[in-house]
Amino acid sequence: MTSASHERSKGRATSYDVARHAGVSQSAVSRCFKKGASVAPRTREKILASARALNYYPNAIAQGLITKRSNMVAIIISSLTNLYYPEVLSELTQRLSVKGIRVLLFSLAAESEVDDVLDQVWRYRVDGAIVAARLNPGQLAAFADRGVPVVLYNRIGEGLPAASVCCDSTSGEHALVEGLVEAGHRQFGIIAGPSDSYVGEERVQAAQKRLSQLGREAVIVRGNYDYESGDTCLRELMKITRRKLDALICANDLMAIGAIDCARINFEMDVPRELSIVGFDGVGPAKWLAYQVTTVRQPVRRMTEAAVSMLIERIEQPGILPEQRLFAGELLPGQSARLG
Repeated sequence: MTSASHERSKGRATSYDVARHAGVSQSAVSRCFKKGASVAPRTREKILASARALNYYPNAIAQGLITKRSNMVAIIISSLTNLYYPEVLSELTQRLSVKGIRVLLFSLAAESEVDDVLDQVWRYRVDGAIVAARLNPGQLAAFADRGVPVVLYNRIGEGLPAASVCCDSTSGEHALVEGLVEAGHRQFGIIAGPSDSYVGEERVQAAQKRLSQLGREAVIVRGNYDYESGDTCLRELMKITRRKLDALICANDLMAIGAIDCARINFEMDVPRELSIVGFDGVGPAKWLAYQVTTVRQPVRRMTEAAVSMLIERIEQPGILPEQRLFAGELLPGQSARLG
């Protein structure tokens, strides 16, 4: 029994049924439902009308067998509480959907859990992947061995070249540090993210290096990118510095928001007169009137557009060489810090 007759036996219309109903060829029906394919407007109207009448929908799995593409892309992203990543995920999903590509989301509790997720990714025969997590040389090689193109988001390849899209965290942190030092701050603290977070480590190292170049030191404690971390880490820093802390650099905005609330409520400090607090990412809540966090905003739309474009190019032309696209962040002076 053919696939068409099998579907008809179950009462499901096929492309052949639509073709007969519309009085066109089956290939015309296929082109009508293929993005970018050429079909005369009147023919398209007839086909769509017949499809509605017969309650016909193209079989994506069958189309994938014909084209040898699943039209699915894996997105691997950390599930740590971070207001920045939902915006990234939304932008990526929308841009891929416009191109007729569906997203398979794989969420990591920690970036060190990539191997477990990759075992699942291979089962779905995805056409490519956008990965917002650290990949070691062996993991990058696994993508290459399977012919699955990958674009790293806010990461760079380690040991092996890989296509990547990054925000220039180093320049952003330098701008924040220089502004705080010029404003006369002396006692610095840094709230870092988890040690296996590539982005968090890059930001902390950049801030620490620039502080050292300017003759300053910082006490560093680790958080988990969430609101609670801002509270608990600020308490720890206040204890270590004997409440002499006057400038706090947070690896993301959510921890900065938690620290602002802790400083105001638990230590009754004036932010920013007594304590300046800065973040990174430029998420929506950082702009709320209660916080107005001084931060560096990442150009999410430009970065996601580049990531999707680079991945599509590599799916369609597997021989394209790896490249890295670096985007500058925008310093957003707010009301949470005094900058010089």
